Amino acid sequence: MSKQKEKSIVWIDGEWHEGSYPVMSAMSQSYMHGSTVFDGARAFNNCVPDLDKHCARLLESASVMGLKIMLNEQELVDLCIEGVKLFEKGAELYVRPSIFADSGFLIPEPDSSKLVVTIFRAPMPSQEGFTAMISSFKRPHPDMAPTLAKASCLYANTSRALREASENGFDNVVMRDGEDNVVEFGSANLFIVHSGNILTPEWNKTFLNGITKKRVISLLEQEKIFVKETTISVDQLLKSEEVFSTGNFGKVLPVRKINDKQYEIGEICKKAMQLYQSFSIQSELS
Repeated sequence: MSKQKEKSIVWIDGEWHEGSYPVMSAMSQSYMHGSTVFDGARAFNNCVPDLDKHCARLLESASVMGLKIMLNEQELVDLCIEGVKLFEKGAELYVRPSIFADSGFLIPEPDSSKLVVTIFRAPMPSQEGFTAMISSFKRPHPDMAPTLAKASCLYANTSRALREASENGFDNVVMRDGEDNVVEFGSANLFIVHSGNILTPEWNKTFLNGITKKRVISLLEQEKIFVKETTISVDQLLKSEEVFSTGNFGKVLPVRKINDKQYEIGEICKKAMQLYQSFSIQSELS
């Protein structure tokens, strides 16, 4: 397959295919029971930051859900890079490796697991930021759902929450856990600056402990700017001086509004954006 202008390509069973190629049958265990796991990396400016960590997390998620594939982390990284290079240099892409079970009824049969790598065009979002509302939906406790996996079955509730936001004129949602603590946005991790302190929710296994989140924390700390991982209340959130998000899709983005509270793009957010941009250049493809 040569470099092309297709919107998407799909790898399965040893071959790349153009377009929205079918991969799952009506009898596949994952089709009925939501056992598919996936991860997402980003290609932009000829860079694919932390691709190895995204591939490693996919394999960890597969283990949680009782799935397995024969490829190791480095082989999966190489396959994803191979796919990215089928697009023109600098293309803005979403790289989504996934694993599903083809056989089994209520329980997936591990040996039937299949790897699919989907790569599709996805422009980077505006760095002007987004708005959010406090959602009425909450993240499940680890004994209620497979929260240690990035599994498709967890995202139905995210879709409901994001639809709620859209119907109320917001771009995203702030999610809480069962104790009403703020844990993340619907599709990204959350940081606040409150009374001069940089805070982010402490990982309590109810939400995704994001790769980009951990990367941004480390980049800030290299500059002697320290982040405290702790419990955050809705009241703290709404009284904070600035709010920003980290996540694979948009990397670092400012938050302009939550409910009725307006925010300026703060200096910490600007610094995090600049540090992440500098970091991403280090993963430029050869």
